[in-house]
Amino acid sequence: MSTTQSERLRGLLEPLVAARDLDLEEIEVTPAGKRRVLRIVVDSDEGVQLDACAELSRAVSEKLDASDAMGGAPYVLEVTSPGADRPLTEPRHYHRATGRLIKAQLVDGGELVARITAVDDEGLDLEVPGVKGRKATTRRVAFGEIAKARVEIEFNRKAADTSAAAADDESQEEA
Repeated sequence: MSTTQSERLRGLLEPLVAARDLDLEEIEVTPAGKRRVLRIVVDSDEGVQLDACAELSRAVSEKLDASDAMGGAPYVLEVTSPGADRPLTEPRHYHRATGRLIKAQLVDGGELVARITAVDDEGLDLEVPGVKGRKATTRRVAFGEIAKARVEIEFNRKAADTSAAAADDESQEEA
């Protein structure tokens, strides 16, 4: 997708996304046979529900039909939330991953697997798991020290973490 088309689509769609308290994470147009696929990735601090994607998809479709932003060629519209393996690139991504285990490639060439305990404007506070019975340690990492990072999927999270998550889910249901 050309930069000009990307900028035009972003300018056209960002107000629709923001009006629903969502962040426009990515816009991608890819060829698919005789058609193209327009994929719009949105997220929020609370996550994105299927109904929100469906509502946004209808609004985006109407907006695109009323403009010439996609040209005359047919396209398929997909509105989705980011996958679990998406890269963490913005401070808000790290904030949303607080409490999660991440794998980060550092600018100096090192690699770090640690749990995010806090995030501020400058960087992250991390808990680095202990190895071979050693206690976990804490570490501060500035955003500028991180070359790339992703959330690590955990299938067997510590019991204390899952019970805290369950208690959090119960308190949200009561609200």
